[in-house]
Amino acid sequence: MGGASVIPNTITVIPNAVRNLLFFAIAALLVAMPVSALAQAVRDAAPLEFRDQAEERRFHDLVAELRCVMCQNQSLADSNAQIAHDLRREVFDLMRAGRSDAEIREFLVARYGEFVLYRPRFGGHTWLLWLGPGLLLVGGGFVIVRVLRARGGRPIAADDEQEW
Repeated sequence: MGGASVIPNTITVIPNAVRNLLFFAIAALLVAMPVSALAQAVRDAAPLEFRDQAEERRFHDLVAELRCVMCQNQSLADSNAQIAHDLRREVFDLMRAGRSDAEIREFLVARYGEFVLYRPRFGGHTWLLWLGPGLLLVGGGFVIVRVLRARGGRPIAADDEQEW
């Protein structure tokens, strides 16, 4: 057997459980791929046609201060979610029906809750949202004053071993 080396058979057998798991994972991906292709950004079928610049400005001001109920961190003006398109169309229809901005906001709050407003109104269930930062600031100031008064006239002991 001069210079020939024997290469061992390195092919391993994949256990049936692993093979089945791989088969189902690949099958699930193949099924999900066509569905994910349908998840495209939504465009309005018919763009909104405004009567004049004032109506367009009013519409854009109103949808900029309303929150998308699905995206939560975007206004209706910025969101591409289907519900945002529907709500923009609803706001437009309500404007055309002669409703005021306040009536449109009330309609959306009645339907989706106070969350739809970027600036929720001050009320019984939103007082902590409005007053909380101020209360924390006053409370923190109170704690700092108490700590400083408790230390009072005691100077901080100098550490002779500290090298500055």
